[in-house]
Amino acid sequence: MSGPQLIVERDGPIARVIFSNPAAHNALTHQMWLDLRDACEGFAVDRSVRVVTFRGVGGKAFISGTDISGFADFKTGDDGLEYEREIDTCMASIDALPMTTIAIVEGWAVGGGLNISSACDFRIATPNSRFGSPIGRTLGNCLSISSTARIAGAIGVQTAKRMVLLGEMIAAPEMLANGFLLKVVTAEEIDAVAAELCQRAAENAPLTTRTTKEAARRLTFGNLPNIEPLIEAVYGSADFHRGVANFLAKTKTTPTWTGD
Repeated sequence: MSGPQLIVERDGPIARVIFSNPAAHNALTHQMWLDLRDACEGFAVDRSVRVVTFRGVGGKAFISGTDISGFADFKTGDDGLEYEREIDTCMASIDALPMTTIAIVEGWAVGGGLNISSACDFRIATPNSRFGSPIGRTLGNCLSISSTARIAGAIGVQTAKRMVLLGEMIAAPEMLANGFLLKVVTAEEIDAVAAELCQRAAENAPLTTRTTKEAARRLTFGNLPNIEPLIEAVYGSADFHRGVANFLAKTKTTPTWTGD
């Protein structure tokens, strides 16, 4: 396999989405995000699909985030708004899936990886897996209101604050203890555990699954406030442009943030 790509496989009622960009620890390119949206929209109308799994290649990372090289072209805060709206559309396609979704995490689940795993119904992970969104120490950008609601709902507000406000990467055993992870298993066991979980989920009554998921989706995303002016201010800030330049230059130190 050459180049970043999203791979979709089918095994009876089980669909598998595989994130393949090993050179960048499975960071999602713009095209991979669009392909993810299209794949999920296709699953949503296919009544033969009962389970969808999400997994990164290589065993070292689920998803390390988004390929942010395009951020260097952002000129105004409106560019950031358009980006967040597009990501929200892609993420909404996962939220809207009427069948059971499972994230199989090996290694890093950062930024978009945290978001996508949070959108899934269940998550299993290897002991070395780490979860976080240290954007306040790297890029100086922010999350949309939908992403904030999704992540905070899945992992809890206090854990989400640790990830964003303190930039902590939290290990799998702690994420198991707080209920975010269903199971932590070794790399040797994870395929068998995933297969067993998929089989059990596929046997569930599809209308029960569909209705329960839709009810939970409405509870999570109903009546969310509009924070687009705040997002526009962040993406239009000097701090954000400084953070992007620092990140792309692979500078090891945290930028000096000014709040402007």
